[in-house]
Amino acid sequence: MKPDTLAALGYHAAALLGRLPWSWLRALGDLTAWAWRKADARESRVTRRNLEIAYPDLLPSQREDLHRAILRTTARQALETLRFWTRPPVENLAHLRERHGEALYDAALASGKGVIVAAPHFGNWELLNQWLASRGPLAIVYRPPASPAGDAFLLRVRGADNIRQVRAEGPAVRQLWKVLKEGGAVGILPDQQPKAGDGEFAPFFGKQALTMTLVSRLAERTGAVVLFAWCERIGPGPDFALHVEPASPAIADADPVAAVTALNETVERIARRDPAQYQWTYKRYTLRPAGSGEDTPYR
Repeated sequence: MKPDTLAALGYHAAALLGRLPWSWLRALGDLTAWAWRKADARESRVTRRNLEIAYPDLLPSQREDLHRAILRTTARQALETLRFWTRPPVENLAHLRERHGEALYDAALASGKGVIVAAPHFGNWELLNQWLASRGPLAIVYRPPASPAGDAFLLRVRGADNIRQVRAEGPAVRQLWKVLKEGGAVGILPDQQPKAGDGEFAPFFGKQALTMTLVSRLAERTGAVVLFAWCERIGPGPDFALHVEPASPAIADADPVAAVTALNETVERIARRDPAQYQWTYKRYTLRPAGSGEDTPYR
């Protein structure tokens, strides 16, 4: 079956699932999280290891409580994202009950300098994409899945008005540079581990993590405004608070290590707002500094 056909089938399945009442989606998410723990699935194992690294001072019982909360929130977030991907953006944005820093983004966009939005894996970043697109054209960087059908699916569900998807490959930097020099907006998830040679090591929750230099390089070379933004889940229902704040000037430092250190400090501060809303199911520390003698902590 062709990738586009599989993507279309996946979209319709997601749309059907997204039509379930919110209470049903939450219950299904909680059941999924329970199954992950019961089966010691990859999501459960990676989260537990990341918590051992990031929160070594917690009591084992405290880490287990946080482990449960993270898996529950992660599963709920996945299901609510299917709904956001398959429902009209105007309907989705009605779930933003609070908006902090909205004028800051609009002013940065109006400046004509270009805007880099650093969006950590916190809360629901897909809802953030839709809010950004509601303010004007947006180029977002994404890492394509290995499956052509999966890539076609992402292109379809994220292909809303004003959103241009840029593959995180060789020509990406040139494309993003052009968007920024024309005064446009670029969205980047800054806490994805880059390939070896495409980043620098800096502390993240007390452990060295290979961190992308893309944000700092673009900021230094284009003079674009750098902002951090996220949609944080608030309350028991499907309600969110939008947050936009200025980045530290150090993120555009010519010293790449200083720049990524400032980047990680901000991402960590945002993640600590509510650790259960951060994506701890991701293997953030796989690559280790050369000559450190360290092995990947996930074996």
